[in-house]
Order: sequence, then structure tokens, then C-alpha cells
Amino acid sequence: MSDALTLQRIAELVPVGSRVLDLGCGDGALLDLLQRERGCSGYGVEIADANVLACVRRGVQVIQLNLDEGLSMFADSSFDVVLQIDTLQHLRNAETMLRETARVGRLGVVAFPNFAHWPNRLSVLRGRMPVTRRLPYQWYDTPNIRVGTFADFIRLAQNNQLRVMDAFGLQEGQVVRTLPNLRASTAVFKVARG
Repeated sequence: MSDALTLQRIAELVPVGSRVLDLGCGDGALLDLLQRERGCSGYGVEIADANVLACVRRGVQVIQLNLDEGLSMFADSSFDVVLQIDTLQHLRNAETMLRETARVGRLGVVAFPNFAHWPNRLSVLRGRMPVTRRLPYQWYDTPNIRVGTFADFIRLAQNNQLRVMDAFGLQEGQVVRTLPNLRASTAVFKVARG
């Protein structure tokens, strides 16, 4: 997710001055924004060499780590906020990583492409897997190993004793609170331990 307005909306969920852990931080754009505009500090976690290098070039502290191996190197509540922005759909252990997000951070912010967005539903009705701006890959070359919906995440959070503090959708950087499962391409959640 690199759209500037979308990153800004996510950044607004992070309290000023927070210590942040950004899981799957990509090129570090969000953590860089949080450091510059919200006075945050913290680390990014990324596996791809090119993204780790991009983080270093931005001045973002980054740890190269495969998230499927977990977050055992971090103590309970060692961060104010743990971000999982466009990460959950790539992980084999998504449920475990969600619990780890709540363990390591006092607050978690999770965002992912909403598969229930109406253009995706229309593609499936036509017999095709969706290819959209938020899901830009063909079914056979996608890095996503799962797809999720706004409604599915609510159930996942409840099953893992997480409290959903805020939930909304984003569509082209605009907040969608009415029918977000249908009207938003991105699902966004602020969660904490139950």
C-alpha cells in the first residue's frame, strides 16, 4: 500500500510519539511518515533485501526477519503500536501473527485488501478471480496466500479474544464506515487484547 492518502489515514491511527513496530514494512514509507510527522520511533520488520535497503536509505531502522518464524525476540507490550499493513494475507501463520501483534503491542493496526469489495464480487460472479488496484495480480502469480474480508476479520479477532477498538474501510484514501465490507477495497482495524 503506497497511496499517500491511504498511508496518511493509517498514520492517523497511531498516537503521536508512539514506539512502533511495523511488520512487513516494505520500503519503510509508513514508518518514515510516522517518524517525520507524528514523532514516532521504532523498527520495521521486512524480509526482502531490496526493501531492507530502501528502509536503510530512508533512515528507518529495520530488522530483516521472516514473520512466519514469529516475534519471539520481542517482549510482551514492548511497543505502543504494532502495524500489520498489507501483511496478514502473505503469512502462513496469520492467526498466530495476529495474537503476536496483540502480545507485543499495546495496540495493533491491521489493514489488508478486502476481498468482499463489490468489484471483486462482480469478478467472481463472472467466473474470474479479481484483478484490481488493491489485488493487482493474476491468481497464478500472486504473493497473497489467502484472501480475507472485513466481516471475516471481525470473527477472527473475536475468536482470538481481541477487542476491535475501531473498524472501517478505505476506498481511494477515503474512510468508509457505511457498508465497508461491500464499499471499501481496504479493511482497517484497530485492535487490542480483550
